[in-house]
Amino acid sequence: MDSLIPFQDLNLLPDPPISSSSTAATHLVTPKIEPKTEPFDEPPPPPAPTQQPQPPHLQPQQQEPQHFAEESPSPPGEDSLYTEFHRVSELFRTAFAKGHRRYGDVDGVDPDSRAIVPFNPEETSQLATVVKPRISYKRSSELVRVTDLGLEDERYFRDLVRRTRMTFDGVRILSMADGSSGKRVRGDLIAASLMRNRGLWLNRDKRIVGSIPGICVGDIFFYRMELVVVGLHGQTQAGIDYLPASQSSNGEPIATSVIVSGGYEDDEDSGDVIIYTGHGGQDKFSRQCVHQKLEGGNLALERSMRYGIELRVIRGIRYEGGITSKVYVYDGLYRIMDCWFDVGKSGFGVFKYKLVRIEGQPEMGSVTMRLAKSLRSSPLSVRPAGYLSLDMSMKKENVPVLLFNDIDTDNEPLYYDYLVRSVYPPFVLHQNRNATGCECISGCAEGCFCFLKNGGEFLYDQNGLLLKGKPIIFECGAFCKCPPACRNRATQRGLKHRFEIFRSRETGWGVRSLDLIQAGAFVCEYAGVVLTRDQAQIFTMNGDTLIYPSRFPAKWEEWGDLSQIFPSYVRSLYPSAPPLDFAMDVSKMRNVACYISHSTKPNVLVQRVLYDHNNISFPHLMLFAMENIPPLAELSLDYGVSDEWTGKPLLLTEGSG
Repeated sequence: MDSLIPFQDLNLLPDPPISSSSTAATHLVTPKIEPKTEPFDEPPPPPAPTQQPQPPHLQPQQQEPQHFAEESPSPPGEDSLYTEFHRVSELFRTAFAKGHRRYGDVDGVDPDSRAIVPFNPEETSQLATVVKPRISYKRSSELVRVTDLGLEDERYFRDLVRRTRMTFDGVRILSMADGSSGKRVRGDLIAASLMRNRGLWLNRDKRIVGSIPGICVGDIFFYRMELVVVGLHGQTQAGIDYLPASQSSNGEPIATSVIVSGGYEDDEDSGDVIIYTGHGGQDKFSRQCVHQKLEGGNLALERSMRYGIELRVIRGIRYEGGITSKVYVYDGLYRIMDCWFDVGKSGFGVFKYKLVRIEGQPEMGSVTMRLAKSLRSSPLSVRPAGYLSLDMSMKKENVPVLLFNDIDTDNEPLYYDYLVRSVYPPFVLHQNRNATGCECISGCAEGCFCFLKNGGEFLYDQNGLLLKGKPIIFECGAFCKCPPACRNRATQRGLKHRFEIFRSRETGWGVRSLDLIQAGAFVCEYAGVVLTRDQAQIFTMNGDTLIYPSRFPAKWEEWGDLSQIFPSYVRSLYPSAPPLDFAMDVSKMRNVACYISHSTKPNVLVQRVLYDHNNISFPHLMLFAMENIPPLAELSLDYGVSDEWTGKPLLLTEGSG
């Protein structure tokens, strides 16, 4: 097959630079044969002389990471996770051209055709056959493009991706918390392996070109393995994901996605335009040592350009303060507009590809992250107008809580007193006279008093992430001897993330974070003045504007649920908690949580926590992230009961004061 790329004669390229002192025999430099690779999210764990047994429910069937590259047959008799996926299977199949025309060396397709690549017409009947749904470990060779999804389908796939990522995060956090001391545990590999063995990886029965259903521009991932699990990028380390020629219907490789991390000297990234360097020709130190060849991912990118096939672009961005040194942001679809062979900075020939972002897409997540970083350091220089307050809490919180409105003149939040924690009736706190606590000095350990109160387990990891939801969590209190840094005091250390209360045309007032919030992280307390039933009845005589915590759905049940991984898994309901029988008044005093908007598919959950008293009928309402929440993304909470017209709690509708 001829190529349309104007190749240069490699004999005319300048020789690689030779040191003047190299008079001895020249050492032969051997390039790597792997594709263009990216750094691992975390260094692999060092070999340990002795291996501590891990809980059986968290042990993957294979311990080496090679199992991600080696495909195994599907287990017979298991129900497919994708039965509902095939409900819209007609949307996944594209119509191939009935007639072909020739231009250059490429088989052209009918202009009205939606085919991805030209193929042998004799194979039409085979491709039109609907494949029986199955759990497939091996990646499919069928290229499809998903189009014309309805609103119901979009919600379904978004929820499917959300639940898959929640399972991944739950297993990852729990496996890392159960790791033995002194041994670094790759929780992402364990979670991916367990989910793979259960057939929970998404989009394995189709290779999707273009957008992935349920994944939005701006979604953020902490681990490469998570990209593989949801089907956004199918390679565990390679930067180019493509369909090999041996599996393609027309015998040509097709690229579907790339990762741009800025780790290659010849890459140029200006946002909407990227000059992407091909793979190959590097030594073990990732330095270019020989000329690249038009093969593998390089050829796949060139073929995708000739056929006009779009690429998914994921950017790897350095991020300080996260669980990993780098995060991966999905920035949307690009087209390859040009391809050429050039001399790289190291003096060797490299292939370069010009990628241009397709218009009409939401703003790139990487741009939003840069904006949020600027707002964290100097908000007024970025937004000279619109800020009503640079700290609603008046320094009561660890970090400022900003108030922003560039829509109208409403400044109602300024009229409320800011509460850091809920205010309880005096009789609740007076019950602490005979309270006891743990005797831990440096921090709670297994077997201590507070450990046993929570059913013989810790509910937070060392980073303060929620391991699993419970009816109620007993944190260490004033009568405990452990320090403030104890892992069992995760919600008592105040705000960690910088929040902005902002005016929205859709939700009235809303809340967004200027920081990236990791799944399982503590967000804030839902604070107000706690009222007993009798007090609430008096307040409601002039209209019911109270918050009823008993109406919050038990979303905590979804966090840390391993039933999809282990069918025999049963969630522990100890310690049990009675139904809540109190209300909260936030008409005069409130905190940032009271401005969080309502959603039936929230990204924040309510977890009941006790630490300053022992009355389980009056717990604190602590909010935790259910998923990775990107900077400047709006927070949402399921209030249980919503207004028929606005979809928000009655208290938070316009004019509810």
